[in-house]
Amino acid sequence: MSADILLIRHLVRYPAVAVLTYVILMAVFIAVTWTALADLQDRRVAFAAATDMLDRLEGRKAAGDAGSAPGTAPAGSPFLEGQTLTVAGAALQQRVSGAVTKVQGTVLSSQVELRDPQSREGFVSLIASCEVDQPGLQQLLYDLEAGMPFLFVDQLEVQAPQIGTGQEGGRMRLLIAVSGRWQGAN
Repeated sequence: MSADILLIRHLVRYPAVAVLTYVILMAVFIAVTWTALADLQDRRVAFAAATDMLDRLEGRKAAGDAGSAPGTAPAGSPFLEGQTLTVAGAALQQRVSGAVTKVQGTVLSSQVELRDPQSREGFVSLIASCEVDQPGLQQLLYDLEAGMPFLFVDQLEVQAPQIGTGQEGGRMRLLIAVSGRWQGAN
């Protein structure tokens, strides 16, 4: 007798084994199908993220603005808000700190320079020391220079992460000097 006939006789004699074999095969087929669909979904999400990043890098879409039309100006005043120069400096410090936090960075220290001898009249300057991840650096610079109020990155020093320090992800240290125009008391 062949092996096929022996298997069929065994399954006919013990129907519980046939049912159990059927259930196990169906579970395996469902698991394989589920894994394939999950892999397709992951690839679709990765493709959408890569397409979005390419659009932002090519300037077709602003970072964080999925529905903004090209050529539209950001909302808000182009000048630093505040009744006094000190309040305008605090607004600049808050704006830079918010932009660093938005890219999951940390501000280590910051100093507002209200009367810097090298700054132009009506401008408020800020020097900040920060830590950000490498992908966050480009987003930070774009957010600072493309958003409102108009800010100018006057100086940028980037220190690469040191190897062997045990830092997770290798965060870069930045020293950034940013200035913005204060219109004065309204």
